[in-house]
Amino acid sequence: MANDVVKDIFVIGGGINGCGIARDAAGRGYSVVLAEMKDFAAGTSSASTKLIHGGLRYLEHYEFRLVREALMEREVLWAMAPHVIWPLRFVLPYQKGGIRPAWLIRLGLFLYDHIGGRKLLPSTRTLDMRSDPAGRPLKKLFAKAFEYSDGWVDDARLVVLNARDAADRGAEIRVGTRVVSARRKNGHWDVETENVASGDREIVKAKMLVNASGPWVDKVLSRALGQNQVHNVRLVQGSHIVVRKKFADPRAYFFQNPDGRIIFAIPYQDEFTLIGTTDRDYEGDPGDARISDEEIDYLCRSASEYFVEPVRREDIVWTYSGVRPLFDDGASKAQEATRDYVLKLDGTGRQAPLLNVFGGKLTTYRRLAESALDRIGEAIGEKGQRWTAGSHLPGGDFGVGAFEAQVDGLLRRYPFLAAAHARRLVRLYGTRAATLLGEARSIGDLGRHFGSDLYELEIRWLMAEEWALHAEDVLWRRTKRGLQLTAEEAEALESYMAEARQPPN
Repeated sequence: MANDVVKDIFVIGGGINGCGIARDAAGRGYSVVLAEMKDFAAGTSSASTKLIHGGLRYLEHYEFRLVREALMEREVLWAMAPHVIWPLRFVLPYQKGGIRPAWLIRLGLFLYDHIGGRKLLPSTRTLDMRSDPAGRPLKKLFAKAFEYSDGWVDDARLVVLNARDAADRGAEIRVGTRVVSARRKNGHWDVETENVASGDREIVKAKMLVNASGPWVDKVLSRALGQNQVHNVRLVQGSHIVVRKKFADPRAYFFQNPDGRIIFAIPYQDEFTLIGTTDRDYEGDPGDARISDEEIDYLCRSASEYFVEPVRREDIVWTYSGVRPLFDDGASKAQEATRDYVLKLDGTGRQAPLLNVFGGKLTTYRRLAESALDRIGEAIGEKGQRWTAGSHLPGGDFGVGAFEAQVDGLLRRYPFLAAAHARRLVRLYGTRAATLLGEARSIGDLGRHFGSDLYELEIRWLMAEEWALHAEDVLWRRTKRGLQLTAEEAEALESYMAEARQPPN
């Protein structure tokens, strides 16, 4: 089936870059269709270390432009979404004779403090690890550490909030939709899509195609667009482990390994510690990426070099692994490949234009989207001005210092909620938590209980407002309640959602 209406932009990919571009474009008045084969952030965008950061280690590779742009974005994004982004202090222990000299670390942190327009985040300071609480969980190897600021982000929620806002601004969002082919025809694109669940196919016409399919970007070029011998990205696998809480301190740790790589140990979901990441070249289908035994051993061994209490395999409660689509700059090591983004416009004159998006990171997604819209404007005509810097993502319309006030306000309005439950709802939905809860007056009004603090009312919201189709979408991307629910509870949720997806007779 074909629709004769010609849209302005068709975006392939529901990761952070695709959703960010769709949101920016819709806000400028372009007509936009976005197709995601699986679920939002089903690939790379939910497998990050969950940081909004400048990238301290990238300074060693002279990526000053990228670091400066990322540093400038930290407070911009925090103001956009203070429910899913917040400041985090990092402790970088220093050992004399270590991999990096103290002067180099001090220089890097000086640049970190001064080149990015920092206004609200506190500056770097030096810690005495013999007296500071940050030294307690660590081996007595470190007399000194450096403490600096970056930010934390719930990565999958950042993606879905961009998709939600894009839809609120008029974009057509299609989850579970695969692009079968895309062909230039009479100055526009004919994009053939397939509904993965039903098998129904449709032709969507668009003036411009944006390939933001992340690690699948080359595959889309070769399979859907018929381009042969395509090699633009270097696939690099990054894996993480989650263990029971290793330390009570609210700060995160930045550990430098003898092999030159670094890992983080970060407080996670109140009860856990997140440890990662690895960097190794990857071949194969990015959707099949799983942590290897070698990576598990590496992360356990590396963290155990620092913590008094070793990190063992039996401590692990969850692992996740993703494939980063880094632009292939010919770097010899995976950890040296550029994290910068590259945009390539294909199509001149009467040809329908194609914009390919390579690389990128969570922190710079908004700037990447602005750059993409500059190229889109050149190709099909400009609409609107840059607008996202002062905007709010859904639920984020409150001040960066007002999170606790939001929690208190929700508890006053819904006194039957446990404090931890209210805090979680504000963390996920911000000011829209009250919209989700609606007229509920008791815990019974939240409907069926699925485990932990997950109730039917929230599931219904996620299905209606955030395109959740399966239990996995809810448990591991929208809420992270998968860490608390049993396998039986997860199965019951999947059965419930399968029944809820069926249209009424």
